[in-house]
Amino acid sequence: MARSKSRMHSATLGGSPDEVEAAFYEALRAGNVDRIMSVWADEDEIACIHPGGQRLRGAGAIRAAFEAMFADGGQLDVKIASIHRVDALACAVHHVLETIEVKTAHGAVPAYVLATNVYHKTAQGWRMVAHHASPGTAGEALEISDAPKHFH
Repeated sequence: MARSKSRMHSATLGGSPDEVEAAFYEALRAGNVDRIMSVWADEDEIACIHPGGQRLRGAGAIRAAFEAMFADGGQLDVKIASIHRVDALACAVHHVLETIEVKTAHGAVPAYVLATNVYHKTAQGWRMVAHHASPGTAGEALEISDAPKHFH
């Protein structure tokens, strides 16, 4: 728990895009909406798209969606991999593969999500300004893992 608090503290005090991202996914795993929202920028135009969902704009809409997601007290077992970063002085874009363990009557089944997280450097430090997640497949997960690390 101390490690999680330390990472969240670093992220809320500025941190790097990687620290903010780690804090976001830790908060998702914990189902803690306050911590999830603490990594977002304080801007009207922040946006979030969940797999198969509509575009949510603004902190109120994003918070409401995460509150609904965790309304039953659930947690999300999510791990990220295959991170591709595009970093600049005041903007960072991370393309990640999320593997989510979905609990069913027959046991846990992995689900794959392709996500793009966008971070801006603000007066408060690095903050998330967009999270766009799309359904993926196990085949895409393998393709991403084997893909070259550069684009032309």
